[in-house]
Amino acid sequence: MGKTVRLTVGQAVLRFLDNQYIEVDGEEIKFVHGVFGIFGHGVVVGLGEALAAGNTGLRFYQAKNEQGAGHAAMGFAKQNSRRKIMAVISSIGPGALNMVTAAATATANHIPVLFLPSDAFACRQPDPVLQQIEIPTDYTNTANDSFRAVSRYWDRVQRPEQLMTALINAFRVLTDPADTGAVTVALPQDVQGEAYDYPVEFLAKRVHHIERRIPTAGQIERAAAMIKASKKPLVICGGGVRYSGAASALEKFAGDFHIPFAETQGGKGTVLWDHPYNLSGIGTTGGSAANKLAKEADLIIAAGTRLGDFTTCSKWLFQNPECRILGINVASFDAYKMNAEPIIADARLTLEALCETLHGYKSAWDSKIKTVKDEWNREVDRLYASEAPSGPDGKPLLSQARVLGELNDKLLPKDAVIVSGSGSIPSDMQRVWRARVRGTYHMEYAFSCMGYEVAAALGAKIACPDKEIVTVLGDGAYTMLHTELLTAVQENKKIIVVVLDNSGFHCIDNLQHSQGIVHFGNEWKTRDAASGLLEGKAVQVDYAKNAESWGALGLRARTPEELASAVKEALAAKGPALIDVKVSPKTMTEGYDSWWRVGTAQVSANPDVEKAAKEMAEEVARTRKF
Repeated sequence: MGKTVRLTVGQAVLRFLDNQYIEVDGEEIKFVHGVFGIFGHGVVVGLGEALAAGNTGLRFYQAKNEQGAGHAAMGFAKQNSRRKIMAVISSIGPGALNMVTAAATATANHIPVLFLPSDAFACRQPDPVLQQIEIPTDYTNTANDSFRAVSRYWDRVQRPEQLMTALINAFRVLTDPADTGAVTVALPQDVQGEAYDYPVEFLAKRVHHIERRIPTAGQIERAAAMIKASKKPLVICGGGVRYSGAASALEKFAGDFHIPFAETQGGKGTVLWDHPYNLSGIGTTGGSAANKLAKEADLIIAAGTRLGDFTTCSKWLFQNPECRILGINVASFDAYKMNAEPIIADARLTLEALCETLHGYKSAWDSKIKTVKDEWNREVDRLYASEAPSGPDGKPLLSQARVLGELNDKLLPKDAVIVSGSGSIPSDMQRVWRARVRGTYHMEYAFSCMGYEVAAALGAKIACPDKEIVTVLGDGAYTMLHTELLTAVQENKKIIVVVLDNSGFHCIDNLQHSQGIVHFGNEWKTRDAASGLLEGKAVQVDYAKNAESWGALGLRARTPEELASAVKEALAAKGPALIDVKVSPKTMTEGYDSWWRVGTAQVSANPDVEKAAKEMAEEVARTRKF
């Protein structure tokens, strides 16, 4: 028998978390930075007691909303390129369920976050305890079973000794580049306080070695053969390229073989915008340069991308009937998508090996890469200078594209980290944002979760305390969840929040209108007494005053000059600041050579809807089926 130490489950959890490290390419990194959460009756005397004792190097961050806590933890891990994480704790019932959306967001984006929701009593003696959900047909089913559908690993610790296998398996998944995402370990509130003699070996320093998956000779031979057989290959740079540190390898691969590449939301900013082979965003939210070449390409090299429907235009984009897919990914699930030839290996090592193999190869794109790139840059310049009509009150308004241009080209430091995640802003940014420093483009778009932005900016600031962190979001996303702005004030973490207020959910209003439905339920208007519909006056909100009520600096802008002044003041501020920017509706960018499939009604009393359904069916006929 080895040495043991008597600890409660809560104390053992923290001791274990504090001793987890990873090793990547010879560098050892402390993996768990701290804990985000909100105390409630199910956690405050268990894990809460252990945190209050302060016997670890883990810092506790007091969140204001459990979903916000999860988003902040995700923003922290994402900005750290998945090499550092946070744990997130909650009470049972509502507190736990508030985290489910954040868990789904982490899993969809392959970002490691450890969720530790409290649970109903394992002993069942006081059942039903406050906030417990009772399922008469299954007494083992609690609110935390909701996490099963959105977690890469799920467990429930019913006895103190189960904690050991639960946490070891949790970190197996958290440190796996292919399988990582949300990990949930439910902790019944009585079990959290139970004591057990834990082996010292279990609590000792543990180093998880994140090994690069080396491509085999056969994989490189097959990949090289496909590339050599192609005339017009195109690389899609996904988030896996960023997380594998493959930027230099991609630059060399593109330059050596005259192969252009396009960016997904996760891959954008891995290579800088002015690289001669970087075509910017691809797909439904992409630009004309990438989408024009994607339609001609006879080989798509999908590097580190999950090939979501926005990237592939719902499998419509690759219209060359001879086009094949080469999937380079550590996750076999993603490497096999769209009937690809799967290369299940590290992106950097694979690209480096191909550079050593493809001697003498050169694509047939010739001058077309430069032609479409120059054309797109002129379009971005035009969008950056676009004007907007005045508001209903006759006062000037900015266009959404102009705001992005002012921020990107003139007002923000080149190394400022830009954060967003929902609405039309990610579409605009994937198309037009020019990343000038690597690692400064921070976008959540796999789940497009409204409310990610402010909380994630806080997490990114904790990850990068010396950088300016700026989140750009719509009024809809801000009102959905902005409570971690108060946490930023409490922690004195300076983030700059830029709210583009167009008085509504205009991204969805655009989609609705494009399918023949006339503006319904998405514009922020008062209810008209005569019609009974939401078609009265536009609702006016002063978001600067809202920020001031939290203790942040509140600023306003309606013109380029006011925006420049507000950004200057926000950059000089010592704490969090919010800029309320009034923008004209419908001044976001439009689609460029793209398409997206949505479930348009096939039968309707509205002829415009039926026309849209017919057009939708015609485009569906042009898509790849798998």
